[in-house]
Amino acid sequence: MNAAYVILAAPALGALILLAGHRRLLEPVAGWVVVVLGFVSFGASLWLWVTLLGRPAGDRVARLAIFSWVPVDRLQVGFGLQVDPLSVFFCLFVTGVSSLIFLYSIGYMHRDPSFARFFFYLSTFLFSMLVLVLADNFLFTFLGWEGVGYCSYGLVGFWFDRDRAAVAAKKAFVTNRVGDFGFMIALFLMYEHFGSFDFSRVLAPLAHGATLPTAFATGLGLMLLLGACGKSAQFPLYMWLPDAMEGPTPISALIHAATMVTAGVYLLARSAPILHFSPVTMWLVACIGITTAFVASTIACVETDIKRILAYSTLAEIGFMFLAEGSGDFSSALFLTVTHAFFKALLFLSAGAVIHALADEQDIWRMGGLRKYLPITFGAFFVGYLALSAIPPFAGWWAHEAVLEAAYHKDVWLWVTGVVVDGLTAYYMSREVMLVFFGRSRWKEQRPEPAGAGGGGHGGSHADGHDGEPHDSPWTMTVPLVLLAIAAVVGGVIDLPFPGTDFLTRFLAPVFPHTVVPGFSLTTGTRVAIGIAGTAVNFIGLAVGIVVWLPGLARPRLEPGFLRHGWYIDEGVAGAVAGPLAVAADSTAYVIDRRGVDGLVGGIAALTAGAGRQLRRVQTGYVRTYALGIGIGAAAILIYAAARVGG
Repeated sequence: MNAAYVILAAPALGALILLAGHRRLLEPVAGWVVVVLGFVSFGASLWLWVTLLGRPAGDRVARLAIFSWVPVDRLQVGFGLQVDPLSVFFCLFVTGVSSLIFLYSIGYMHRDPSFARFFFYLSTFLFSMLVLVLADNFLFTFLGWEGVGYCSYGLVGFWFDRDRAAVAAKKAFVTNRVGDFGFMIALFLMYEHFGSFDFSRVLAPLAHGATLPTAFATGLGLMLLLGACGKSAQFPLYMWLPDAMEGPTPISALIHAATMVTAGVYLLARSAPILHFSPVTMWLVACIGITTAFVASTIACVETDIKRILAYSTLAEIGFMFLAEGSGDFSSALFLTVTHAFFKALLFLSAGAVIHALADEQDIWRMGGLRKYLPITFGAFFVGYLALSAIPPFAGWWAHEAVLEAAYHKDVWLWVTGVVVDGLTAYYMSREVMLVFFGRSRWKEQRPEPAGAGGGGHGGSHADGHDGEPHDSPWTMTVPLVLLAIAAVVGGVIDLPFPGTDFLTRFLAPVFPHTVVPGFSLTTGTRVAIGIAGTAVNFIGLAVGIVVWLPGLARPRLEPGFLRHGWYIDEGVAGAVAGPLAVAADSTAYVIDRRGVDGLVGGIAALTAGAGRQLRRVQTGYVRTYALGIGIGAAAILIYAAARVGG
């Protein structure tokens, strides 16, 4: 179990090395330091997983104390780790996918003047995420939670000299603070009721027969849900995530695939024993998830930015994870979490290779015909496209089918909406593939100017598309694509729906008590029928997208304005928040600035002027008047002195 210390120590060491020597560590040494230590953390995760498999299913929980963090009277909080199937599961795919993204970043961030700073943030990000999933208590989890938020702020706004990047970073920071408020309230409620934040005192008794009052469980569950919605960008706190595309593409992959957005999914999974006692919260989790998935999928159908399309697909995929958790099937949610990490990291990194080849161009209407210039990138993106579109036998199909079965068991309308979302996903991903890789080469018709070193590219490293034809990226970028593509194809084997092949479900079973996971009553015939129906809709969406968008023609009727404006939700929230704040600011400015500050300054000026006018009257210009004044003053002083002596 000591490997858990190595999992945390490796990225922490990488961050410390870059913090201490970033001015001396030149490119690419700084990147390789983080990459090597990332793979060390992944290796330790594998070792820990093998160690757990060697133990009986009921003996796969270990707590490793590090030191006493908060020893204050009744509040005793340790800085310790909990090793169990859930934490090891997250460590495996977080470290594995993150390490591949780190390797990719060496090529992508080539020549960037802030190369070392970028990798410092990457290593700190990984460390924070591992703290989040390995912590043995909710307060320690919150520390990692905030660390992830801090790093996301620095990475989304990495090119801070660009206004859009700076604004996107602030938007992500502020929106996440709303969710963090809910998490903090949950911590207060937790301590008030349980007197502790430790999983062993809060969750373990609930998993073994203890109960919670429904009202309290609902209040606590809703606050945990608010925290999860902020970090995992669920409705209505999803607006920050598409704007986070202003950061470098590896960050888009890291945030959207392996780390930050899955933090909310982890929090709800870890809190499953609490959520079990609140049916209202479980229903709300499912409804928020499917609402986010539907809204995001419709917006993605009209988006023109290659990365923002994938960002909206991330919202939909996380929504599916919430749908599964709200339906009570946490194992299916986590199955989708890991497969999504494979194919979404693959898609983002492939999109980054396209952007790299076209000198930072991200508009899909300025692409086209790239499959013959970028064969490796095209192949990788195509695999990710089919996996995300839930086409069999790719990993995404197995995971989506498991989620939809759970949704059908919960409520048929949740299933219907989920099937529609899958069809929309296949459609807009076909649209993206057709416009980027097929049709005529529109990038030849209007080539953008090369990005400057400080203005949004990374040091002019993206000039490939201007000096000649676009071509595939260097090996540091293509190797991660190939490995992730393989995982996106075969990743479904970790939890197949056949007897004896549901490996992930059985591995995670000890984490979730039998009272939490529903006993599915679906017959084999029903499962086959809904599976065929859902898959048919996926193929229909795929075919419609290919037929409609293969010619590469603009079709305004398929892209209504209200979808281009994101259902006006973002603008509505901005108006609802900014409007009252602007009125309050103007009113405050009138009262404080004009009446207060200006009034005070004006009053002092008027008082000074009035005093001057009165004092001017004694300045007559006659000597006798001044002599009289001196005499009166001298007499007054003598009288005062005599009175003092006489007293």
